[in-house]
Amino acid sequence: MLLSEDEQVSQAYKNGPLGSVPIDWEKTPFSELFVSFIEYTNDLDRFPLYSLTIEDGVTAKTERYERSHLVKKKNLYKVVRPNDFVYNPMNVRFGAIARYKGSSPVAVSGYYDVFSSVHESDSVFMENFLTFAPIISYYNKVSTGSLIEKQRVHFSKFLKFAFPLPSLQERKKIAAILSTQDKVIELKEKLLALKQQQKKYLMQQLLMPKNKEKSFKAIHLSDISCLINKHIDGQKYNYVSTENISPNLSGKVLFDESNIEISGVGFNAGDILVGNIRPYLKKVWRANKDGLCSTDVLVFKPIGISSEFLYYLIANDNFFFNVMTTAKGSKMPRGDKKAIMSAKMLIPESRIEQNFIVEILSTADHEINLLQESIEAEKQKKKALMQLLLTGKVRVK
Repeated sequence: MLLSEDEQVSQAYKNGPLGSVPIDWEKTPFSELFVSFIEYTNDLDRFPLYSLTIEDGVTAKTERYERSHLVKKKNLYKVVRPNDFVYNPMNVRFGAIARYKGSSPVAVSGYYDVFSSVHESDSVFMENFLTFAPIISYYNKVSTGSLIEKQRVHFSKFLKFAFPLPSLQERKKIAAILSTQDKVIELKEKLLALKQQQKKYLMQQLLMPKNKEKSFKAIHLSDISCLINKHIDGQKYNYVSTENISPNLSGKVLFDESNIEISGVGFNAGDILVGNIRPYLKKVWRANKDGLCSTDVLVFKPIGISSEFLYYLIANDNFFFNVMTTAKGSKMPRGDKKAIMSAKMLIPESRIEQNFIVEILSTADHEINLLQESIEAEKQKKKALMQLLLTGKVRVK
């Protein structure tokens, strides 16, 4: 329960390392809140290999992050058990710290630090506190190293941090409020995953028919599109980098706005942009305005076919299978352009049927976009709650 407005006004505050906090919050060192029990393993059958990412926390290794083949047998991994925290000394200043929410133990790189809360009931509060924007700024402020790109916060220093904190009882109540908001986000994210799976099924049924019906014809990608390779030097344009291309028909993509002259491959509204370098090989976007992009992006212009239908043809799994099987290069594989353009696909001969497919899939995209916007709004609500509760601006009884 939140305090009333009158009760909030009556609170006295003091300055702390992260700003103003209630005067009754006691300064507590992390060494009293966390404990580290290091457990090593090389048994990746028993302990699946996980990674720590800023976006997803402690998560299963993906193709992008998989590096186990580079690790020699003598190098040991660290075991992470449910509710343990994983900490990357190099990237903690960017937010690389997270609680493992799985139900069975896993392994992570031996470079990471693994620790847990002294009070198990404190895990959820500390998960939020350790990733709170002001404390991430604090990590960055106190990180050390001769090179900026290699600065880090050693775990031994981390344990010496001391911040004014509410009592354990109040921390539990704050955690309960934030957990409620987390559940709202989690439910909507599960619904989003279901909607995305449904769209994938629709694309398979509509664009990859198992029975080659008479109404479909086999064509090469080069029959319905051409690759744009127009390189523009030194002009002011909307520029989109490879990592900011997103699979979204509605054109909601983050342009890298720049006031300086920039070079790249020119594209027009309606062109289809596809990342052509791992790990961006499955990034695709239908441009909603003119701009420039990296040379590591394939730009397709439709020929005799609607831009929307070409987008869905390129966005389906069959196309990306062709792209990835042509990818060459040991470090940063790129798709072979000639092989991609000669890729075969089936399309309906009737333009009416093509438009019908676009209508169905664009409706699915619209539902997905609305849900993504709703999730983002809920995340913003949680940030606002954190700002109020973790600074003591709003207290709980």
